Amino acid sequence: MKFLQTTLLAVMIAALFTSCQQGTNAKELLAKDETRKEIMNTIANDSTMHKEMMAAMMSGDHGKMMMGNHDSMMQMMKDNPGMMQGMMNDMMEKCKSDSTMCKNMCKSMMENPQMMNMMQKMKGMDTMKNMDHKMQH
Repeated sequence: MKFLQTTLLAVMIAALFTSCQQGTNAKELLAKDETRKEIMNTIANDSTMHKEMMAAMMSGDHGKMMMGNHDSMMQMMKDNPGMMQGMMNDMMEKCKSDSTMCKNMCKSMMENPQMMNMMQKMKGMDTMKNMDHKMQH
């Protein structure tokens, strides 16, 4: 009986040691659809991880190629206004909860003279619409 207990204990310790020694292979984890989606959602919903992922993507060949192909991306947005509007809505929603992103986006827009002119024209149109609306009532 003592021999059986000793053998069983040795097997349990060996199994525990073996399970602790096995490293998790990233490719194995990402091969499973459910695990991969969970990882992507976790990264997408955590601002720090999201920034790290974007930096990693930009340093990779595919990210450089995608960002280097600016004209193609602009054409794709022109061809698919719904996608562009969705991206804009996503950015606006993100700005509501991320003041740093909002500040940086506003700063970029304010530093761009064309953007400032366009916003001023739109503000003028809004003022004219409001005046016209008041005059009708």
